[in-house]
Amino acid sequence: MSADQMSIGEMLAATVPMARTLNLQFLETSPERAVVSLPDQAEYHNHVGGPHAGAMFTLGESASGAIVLAAFGDQLSRAVPLAVSAEISYKKLAMGAVTATATLGRPAAEVVAQLDAGERPEFPVAIALQRADGAVTGEMTVVWTLRPNG
Repeated sequence: MSADQMSIGEMLAATVPMARTLNLQFLETSPERAVVSLPDQAEYHNHVGGPHAGAMFTLGESASGAIVLAAFGDQLSRAVPLAVSAEISYKKLAMGAVTATATLGRPAAEVVAQLDAGERPEFPVAIALQRADGAVTGEMTVVWTLRPNG
């Protein structure tokens, strides 16, 4: 399967070993939102039997990367997406499978316009981490940039 035929989830799993390691499931990837799930796996549990904080961080960061690729994949010939910073807060105990839902914090067209103007745009991606009962167990923000090539 060529890169053009791969889904965003398949591409991330193929190019980001950590996403494969955690067996992340890419449920939805669009320019409007990305939904990624971390299955309940004992080998990634913490001391209280839920998913380890590092696994939840990777889940959220992967969801943010998925929406960035969905929104800006057509810009990859001229810019590289890079995470600039990330912040996470843990709100409630997570147990079982956890799902991350990512949304862009700025309109994609605005970001591309900055790139067109020769700038290096930065934009936030907000991520909500939820357990199966819908409770939000964490919130995360990853700030991304599109670094122009050359």
